[in-house]
Amino acid sequence: MMYDQTRAQQPSGQTPGPAGRRIPGPEPLLPSDEQDKIVQSLRHALNTFADTPLEALEEAESAYDEATAQLVNALAERRRLLRAGWQDQDPEAQSDGLRLALRQYREIIQRLLHI
Repeated sequence: MMYDQTRAQQPSGQTPGPAGRRIPGPEPLLPSDEQDKIVQSLRHALNTFADTPLEALEEAESAYDEATAQLVNALAERRRLLRAGWQDQDPEAQSDGLRLALRQYREIIQRLLHI
């Protein structure tokens, strides 16, 4: 039996839980740096509302416009990549690839419906 350093450092009687075996979640629709910019702009609008309500609302509207534009572009690119992956495949020979593409469409649609 080999020495397991990770297990040895855990308190006795404790085994790795589900967090230790985490399965990666779905890929974010927007890159994190773009999300951060939009969130920062929205926070600024919220923080300045008391002093300059009209300007804060305009900044919030701008953040909204940026978020929707980024989302539309990201979804269009995701669709383009998905379509390119299955469009020219022979359905008989590539059923696993087609099944994967269908799962990806389902995942994206479900995420959009739960926004």
